[in-house]
Amino acid sequence: MPEIRHDECDQLAALCKAGGDPLRLNVLRALANDSFGVLELAQIFGIRQSGMSHHLKVLAQAGLVATRREGNAIFYRRALPQADSLGGTLHGALLEEVDELDLPADVAAQIAAVHAQRAAVSRTYFARSAEKLQATQDLIAGLPQYRESVLALLDSLSFDGASTALEVGPGDGGFLPELARRFAQVTALDNSAAMLELARQRCADERLGNVRLRLADALQDAEDAADCVVLNMVLHHFAAPADALRQLARLVKPGGSLLVTDLCSHDQSWAREACGDLWLGFEQEDLARWADAAGLAPGESVYIGLRNGFQIQVRHFAKPDSRSVLTHR
Repeated sequence: MPEIRHDECDQLAALCKAGGDPLRLNVLRALANDSFGVLELAQIFGIRQSGMSHHLKVLAQAGLVATRREGNAIFYRRALPQADSLGGTLHGALLEEVDELDLPADVAAQIAAVHAQRAAVSRTYFARSAEKLQATQDLIAGLPQYRESVLALLDSLSFDGASTALEVGPGDGGFLPELARRFAQVTALDNSAAMLELARQRCADERLGNVRLRLADALQDAEDAADCVVLNMVLHHFAAPADALRQLARLVKPGGSLLVTDLCSHDQSWAREACGDLWLGFEQEDLARWADAAGLAPGESVYIGLRNGFQIQVRHFAKPDSRSVLTHR
């Protein structure tokens, strides 16, 4: 029996095979800034789960997609090309070409539907759980566990007395007094009326006259840009976090800052039901990559290990000032 020989052409052939199907190319396009489970992808492309599983297997064997476990669920994402590995140049060129294509309108509509389903889960949780928010947050990471780290990073940025701040998803308003002491004007946006009422009560109790509360969706409703935009334990509630960062970047003034506090990636799936989390934290590299795609530059980061095994990341991303960029050219 002749010996079966494998050579490096097999790897290139797998890459070419994976890219030789229109549906698989559209899957790669859909995964550009998002990750989906196999059932979500089957819904998006209108095919059976078994058929989608086959296509994902072909893409995975070619190294074009990778997986991430979110509790008991597996999510697929695009694998990043490695320029110094075999096929890396071809991999990168394929993704560049794919990203120049527009998704079919029906596929884009189904992606929006999946995002809406995710967002509805989050809204339902907060509408149902507003009064017990503090208790559920404390199961993982309450504000007292990261407040001082966020404040130290915030104070190191040396905003002047006329600067403005915007907090997205202020929860019960626990961080608003700190922002009110440091900024001339503070705006808090929340899409949950129940949560915003808790923040309103805190502002009244603390007599915060420079805080404006607004029932709005930070990703869709118009809002003036601020010098500093703050997200404390909010990003993991967004349906599409990479896209959320891109849209939130527009709310940061040139020369301003985006501060993101969130959990590092973990495998505690009970957090979905107990705390309404859509995502089980984030890889540090993913946040940096998404911020870069949003036109933000990485700044200082702080990592906080907790006794319960979770780890918090406090990240600073700066929005370049176009005037200073022109000055240095």
